[in-house]
Amino acid sequence: MAIRRNKRFHVEIAKDALSDIMFFLLLFFLIISTLANPNVIKMDLPKADAPEKTSQKHLTLSVTKDEGFFIDKEPVAFEDLESVLLTKTAELGNTTVVVRIPYDMEVQNLIDVLQIGTRNDLKFVIAADITK
Repeated sequence: MAIRRNKRFHVEIAKDALSDIMFFLLLFFLIISTLANPNVIKMDLPKADAPEKTSQKHLTLSVTKDEGFFIDKEPVAFEDLESVLLTKTAELGNTTVVVRIPYDMEVQNLIDVLQIGTRNDLKFVIAADITK
């Protein structure tokens, strides 16, 4: 008489490691998404009530408190600002420039920058923080 042993293998999926991996991936993508805008120089912007977003690729012109000018994080002297803006907008094929200037900066600095745009038919948009 043959005695059969009950040796059945049950398939199991280890879910513990999978949940840990999913948690780390979620955490990684949350951290990366907050750092997603590489063309931003930290500054206090003026406040606005309603958000407006541009849908096109555009240049970012940042003016710091010590009157430093940056086009997409590249420092530019004020004397070269007009020529660099014209070459960059010609490369992009878009004449929209987002101007980021601190809220407590003198108005004359903003006017000097905006005059470059009016001379060359560029569209300047002033960036602002949204208050809610």
